[in-house]
Amino acid sequence: MLKWLRRSEPKEVPAASLGPLQIVKPWARSSSSEADVAGGYMTVVNDGETDRLVSVSCPAAASVDIHAIRVKGPVLEMRPMEAGLVIPPANQQILKPRGYHLLMRGLASPLTVGSKLPVTLVFETAGSVTVDFAVEAPGAVGHATLSSS
Repeated sequence: MLKWLRRSEPKEVPAASLGPLQIVKPWARSSSSEADVAGGYMTVVNDGETDRLVSVSCPAAASVDIHAIRVKGPVLEMRPMEAGLVIPPANQQILKPRGYHLLMRGLASPLTVGSKLPVTLVFETAGSVTVDFAVEAPGAVGHATLSSS
């Protein structure tokens, strides 16, 4: 029944699959204010039991953290998800601007729109997978784009 209720999930072909997990539409953009900082976004569809995204790495960045943003009026509060991000069973977890996202810091060079950025995702149960994130135009932290809907 849960799978039937989840029919509104993305209809796109997954960029990668890892056991019961599918990575759909991974994309990244650099910050419009800091050239060495970028955000990473995607949807993780889970057709199995609960899993957790526990770490992320990217050869183009000194570090990658899993973050959450909470909007309080005009203020954005960003905090690291030190215990990782739960991927609910028989559901999906969306990483998007103004929500859960990957924060890439210390980029070796500015991201080039239209290029691909290899990112390795490590899940507690499913293991690890490297996915190419499509680089889109820069944007301010917390501002959504048409791609994030």
